[in-house]
Amino acid sequence: MGVRRAVEMVLDAPDRYADPIYTYGPLIHNPQVLDLLESKDITVMGEIPDQGTGTVLIRAHGVPPTAKQSLQNADFKVIDATCPRVIKVQTIIRKHAKKDYVTIIIGDKDHPEVIGLLGYARQKGHVIGSLDELASLPAFEKAIIVAQTTQNTEFFETVTRWTAANHPHYKVYNTICDSTERRQAEVKRLAQTVDAVIVVGGLESGNTRRLAEIAQETGKPAYHIESEADLENIDSDVLGSARHIGITAGASTPNWIIKKVYRALETLQIKRRNNWRRFMFSLQRGLLLTNIYVSLGAGCLSYACSKLQGFTQFFPYVLIAMLYVQSMHILAHLTGKKADQYNDPERARFYEKYKMLLTILALAAGGAGLVIAFTLGVFPFFLLLILSVLGLSYNRILVPKQIVFFKYRRIRDIPGSKTFLIAIAWGIVTALLTPLALTDQPHWVTGLIFLWAAGLVFARTAFFDILDMQGDRIVGKETIAILLGEKKSLRLLKITLLSLMAALLVLSSFHLISYLGFFLISSPLLLLLLLSAYEQGILLPSVKLELLVETNFLLAGIIAFLWSLLGF
Repeated sequence: MGVRRAVEMVLDAPDRYADPIYTYGPLIHNPQVLDLLESKDITVMGEIPDQGTGTVLIRAHGVPPTAKQSLQNADFKVIDATCPRVIKVQTIIRKHAKKDYVTIIIGDKDHPEVIGLLGYARQKGHVIGSLDELASLPAFEKAIIVAQTTQNTEFFETVTRWTAANHPHYKVYNTICDSTERRQAEVKRLAQTVDAVIVVGGLESGNTRRLAEIAQETGKPAYHIESEADLENIDSDVLGSARHIGITAGASTPNWIIKKVYRALETLQIKRRNNWRRFMFSLQRGLLLTNIYVSLGAGCLSYACSKLQGFTQFFPYVLIAMLYVQSMHILAHLTGKKADQYNDPERARFYEKYKMLLTILALAAGGAGLVIAFTLGVFPFFLLLILSVLGLSYNRILVPKQIVFFKYRRIRDIPGSKTFLIAIAWGIVTALLTPLALTDQPHWVTGLIFLWAAGLVFARTAFFDILDMQGDRIVGKETIAILLGEKKSLRLLKITLLSLMAALLVLSSFHLISYLGFFLISSPLLLLLLLSAYEQGILLPSVKLELLVETNFLLAGIIAFLWSLLGF
């Protein structure tokens, strides 16, 4: 939490505070994040000048109070990004230092967090890294013992027992971050169930090093890496023979780095399997990368919506839905490669490599959809044309810079617009296009079917936004997941899916739609189960998860086809 908060604060800083933007010392111990900040002209300040301009963010580890005061005296705007858990330790030390207590810090004396904590001890602080060092200290009349927030929990428990036996009047505060405690306990349990452990994080990160040490103490092969590129330095025989590989990460490791490592290991595991499994994995990934699978899903959803409304003339409209979604999704990834570099690096490489071919495919699909729509009538053609123009305009500047009072210059600048617009566009081509083209006065139930289809797509798109939160924030996207946060977003999606299931139940019960609605409840139910599996850590961001999420649309089409085949 503290690291994520600091990174989000510094990424938001250029839009909120005066340039230039600095961090006092490295913001966190992760080289990839520091490189990212440098690419955004956010630089590290090593020494405090006598005078300066701009904004300085205090690193997540915290700093001595004298450093913060010096920055303010130098006329910098100071933003404190210190982890709240570290602030809690600072407060304990400051309160007791005022009462003339000696402070004993269990930690690494060279770690920036410990250096910052010492600054609050009023020259009465001691840092110890071993039991011998603690025993060598003189007996103090009044003393407190605190821990670096990422300290090894077993060592601190040893210190606590020793203190109770030798200096029971000392006050001992367990200030190890509960996240650190959980992670250290979890890596022990993880190591018991796997053949090898990969620990991902900066080589200079103390808490990541401790995780690697704990994993190695279990006797299982354990490797500390910074990125997926370091997997090449690991003995291939170890990873090649491992049936189960555990992954853990330090507090300062961003999700997009973990995701890269997971994808690389996933691919490695598949490559060493038999030809049939390799072929299936490559096929699945190819269908997802080219958006063919998602376009098939759009066609299936269109077919299901037609069957729900009792239409028999559905084929050209199903084809239009497939071609439109194929075209728009390819173009969206071609123009959104910046975010894909963090969210799905393999997709970014794929789109860079086949940029020309994919552009031709997108234009051909879009053009074919318009031609088919034109043969069906003027109205379907113009409706699809408007949707296509809006889709193509999404990333384009529509409001000139001269109009200074207008905040949003592109459609994509409107917070949360992507998720809503994708849902609406899908809803129109899958649920509205057929009745609007074939009937003079569509039934009001058509509107409810539209909301059901759009709601299903909304849940799917918003879930992917949750998976891509860190990458989207880095490139400046304001998705619903970023606006609401992960927990609130997941709650919203659960409510949405439950509402969709209830709507089908009510509509079918009152014969407003066919009994097919009862069976189509399984589609939002599948998505709800996938959300729960992700939340509980059963499913991680992977090819498998992406495929399963997109499959909920195919499920709707298959159920509708079986319903029709059985003559209902």
